[in-house]
Amino acid sequence: MFLNSLSGRFLLLTIVFVMLAEVLIFVPSVARFRENYLQARLERGQLASLSVLAYVDNMVDPALEAELLKNAGVMNVVLQRDEMRELVLASPMPGPITESFDLRGASPWVLIRDAMARLFEPKNQLIRVIGTPVKQAGLQIEVTLHTTDMRNEMLNYGYRVFLLSLVISVITAAMLFFAVRRYLVAPISRVASHITAYKDAPEDVAKIIEPSAGISELYQAEVALREMQIELSASLKQKDRLATLGGAVAKISHDLRNMLTTAQLLADRMEMSRDPAVQRTAPKLLGSLTRAINLCESTLTFGKAEEPAPLLAEFDIAQVISDVVESEVLAVPEGAVDFKVTLPDGGLRVMADSEQVFRILSNLVRNARQAILATRKPGEISVTVTAGDKSWWIDIRDSGPGLPKKALEKLFKPFEGGMRKGGSGLGLAIAYELVKGHGGTLELTGTGADGTCFRITMPIVAAVGN
Repeated sequence: MFLNSLSGRFLLLTIVFVMLAEVLIFVPSVARFRENYLQARLERGQLASLSVLAYVDNMVDPALEAELLKNAGVMNVVLQRDEMRELVLASPMPGPITESFDLRGASPWVLIRDAMARLFEPKNQLIRVIGTPVKQAGLQIEVTLHTTDMRNEMLNYGYRVFLLSLVISVITAAMLFFAVRRYLVAPISRVASHITAYKDAPEDVAKIIEPSAGISELYQAEVALREMQIELSASLKQKDRLATLGGAVAKISHDLRNMLTTAQLLADRMEMSRDPAVQRTAPKLLGSLTRAINLCESTLTFGKAEEPAPLLAEFDIAQVISDVVESEVLAVPEGAVDFKVTLPDGGLRVMADSEQVFRILSNLVRNARQAILATRKPGEISVTVTAGDKSWWIDIRDSGPGLPKKALEKLFKPFEGGMRKGGSGLGLAIAYELVKGHGGTLELTGTGADGTCFRITMPIVAAVGN
């Protein structure tokens, strides 16, 4: 419906407000017209009285007197020149005087009130009007007249003003309507059409709006919309890439799982060897292969949904940290990185998913190790476990060069928070999601030239002490 549109409602409001403005003009105009009408009757009455005063003894023919009163449009004229009021012209009074109006010093509000009252009073009345004679021909002049002619004149005048106001309102509303459609509604409609077109094909960058509005506020809205569309398109493209990557990873994980299963069977046979070196290495090899197979299983599950919910079980946190450290020691040259582990007195047993905790610590420690190796200087990685009253936490601190500013902006976002060249940016994102799945938090507690520290915090309700 037209009135439900912005143009229709603006047109309606324009007509209403213009008519309201015309009413505010109409009311004082009618009041002014009534005042001028009465003032003209006073002046005509004064002129008629001067004709009578020109006669000796003020004697005038009754026919002439009636003609003078008729031309003046009044019933009688009373003139006060000194202290005496003199009835100069008179005719038979058809009835009593109902009201008196003094035009001397009457305020605009009084004139408007009396004019509106007369418009809404159709009954003919006999009124007295008092004024000041022109040319200082006396102190006061009074005339008596009927209200019917005056009211008819006021209605005719009001009708003409109403027609003029209506024409002005329509013309003004039309001009404003077309101006608003051209400079406001059309740009808004353009933005709306761009939004619709973008909604139908958000991956098409050609559908992104180009700000061009001449109105500053609307231009700012277009700029904000463009930025939002660019970010959304980038997010959708990244989502498609992640979906494609997820499918590829799921396929690779499926085949890798089969290969690792075979390697696990071979490792089982190696465990039967009596060679002391093999006996020491085989359990660790089996543990690594088991974790790799479990990771492949989780990846296949993740390809269908999100990270699987943690399988809570009681375990010694020191054992998991030891496995992580030993795995990382194999990846660094001797003496390049010194690992330091600090545990609470008596150790700590926790209730969590040991495989996921291993993945969390492995990602964080691996990042720390890579940061130190990138400096080509010896460094240290410390893993400190602390148990509190309501939670337990692990601090992973390294002596590396600190995180770049770009990495801080999107630290835990997949493929965006990479801290080194060639990195995927997945390690921190995976660790963050796994910690969150345990009801805990992963946060950066400090970074700078002297190193970086991450803290894993887990609720105490999921922990069991010795």
